[in-house]
Amino acid sequence: MAKHDDLILITAGGFRFIGALETANAPKTVAFFRSLLPYKQKLIHTGWADSLPNENHTAHPAPGQLGLYPGGISETEFLFAYGGVAFASKMGMLTANHFLTVVAGMENLRKLGEKVLWEGAQEVVFDYATDEDIASIKVVSRL
Repeated sequence: MAKHDDLILITAGGFRFIGALETANAPKTVAFFRSLLPYKQKLIHTGWADSLPNENHTAHPAPGQLGLYPGGISETEFLFAYGGVAFASKMGMLTANHFLTVVAGMENLRKLGEKVLWEGAQEVVFDYATDEDIASIKVVSRL
């Protein structure tokens, strides 16, 4: 079973997604994220990585784009966009480093977002995708 270094299996709230790492656009953030794998947490805010620089940053990620806010004005956190987003805090607009884009399972993003909204924090696991993972999830782009 081959592992894909630039493809990540995301399992959250009973849904599975494949994400492509944005290695060319956010190399430092991707390197940091790889150092965490496999990573298991709740799909809520996290608190680390405050030394990362801004790279490939956005305040308006598109559905399926994952960002890492490296901290500063607000706490450090992952941003997993499933609809229109304006990333901000009480202090104003924030930007997150776009480091991962969902390329398979997009049809379940809104369902996951609504599940987190209505049922609360959901377990999320990030790990390298295998051939079997890729074959089992409908691939919609970039693979």
